[in-house]
Amino acid sequence: MKKEKKTPETVEEETVETAEQKLQKELDEKNEQFLRLCAEYDNFRKRSQKEKQDIYTSSRAEIVKDLLPVLDNFDRAAENKECSFEDYKKGIDLIFTQLGEILKKLGIEAYGARGDEFDPNIHNAVMTVEDPELGENQVASVFSKGYKLGDRIIREAVVQVANS
Repeated sequence: MKKEKKTPETVEEETVETAEQKLQKELDEKNEQFLRLCAEYDNFRKRSQKEKQDIYTSSRAEIVKDLLPVLDNFDRAAENKECSFEDYKKGIDLIFTQLGEILKKLGIEAYGARGDEFDPNIHNAVMTVEDPELGENQVASVFSKGYKLGDRIIREAVVQVANS
């Protein structure tokens, strides 16, 4: 067999082919890396969504777990038909205190009282009244207390505002 002698043109063609193959190989590797990165991100997104849903569900369950003793006490109060009005009232007051302690433990704070300065960001004024005892834009009476969790308003206080 006779070896074919390489000419400068054939050497250049082989060099171009190997450079092209090398570039194609690098492109395929980068493509594979990109696809893996996309798959990892999609898995991360799905896992984060599931964790968020699990946290939401478990926090709701914890709140309900804290409220169940209050419900049990209301059931007991409703079933106790033979007690006096004073005992019944005392039991309801204890249940109310228990519920307040649970809300405090959860970081929920009630607001809205007669004499407070009216703030349209946290109060919902449904009426006005002339009250010489109160100044301009002060809460005259509270129909429903407001509740907040930190700085977040859960429910605005429904109030009557004084206009002196």
